[in-house]
Amino acid sequence: MMAKKEGLEGLVAWRKSMDLALRVYKEILPLLPKEENWAMGSQLRRAAASIPANIAEGNGRYYYQEGVVYCYIARGSLEETRTFLNLALELGYLPDELHSSFSDDLLELQRIISGYLAYLKKSKRGENEPGANRGLRENPLEYLIDRELEDPTH
Repeated sequence: MMAKKEGLEGLVAWRKSMDLALRVYKEILPLLPKEENWAMGSQLRRAAASIPANIAEGNGRYYYQEGVVYCYIARGSLEETRTFLNLALELGYLPDELHSSFSDDLLELQRIISGYLAYLKKSKRGENEPGANRGLRENPLEYLIDRELEDPTH
């Protein structure tokens, strides 16, 4: 029996998104024409790598609300990746079979990230961490009052 992976490596969402990013680097980027290396290639590379990077950053925050925010960003990067893959297909850079395989993986990853989001919201991990509520209830009027006190024209 294999030992259960802990930390970031234990998150299915992170592992699957890493696999997707690696596939983009290995299977898609080499197919793009040279003139797309700095345009579409660069955007696709950043979008695909942003998925696991944001899951990792949210996981490292320990406070569930921040984790949720970073998962939403990861899901947005997933949709950005999907858009570039669709564009690459429409421009004839990708074969249908490869695009279909990636579409299936993106759909699965979207479900996994959504499940992870639901888990974070339900578990409220880090809810009682020191400073968890700090900064969430700042009153912007305090800043206006301070500025008015400093400004002699008021």
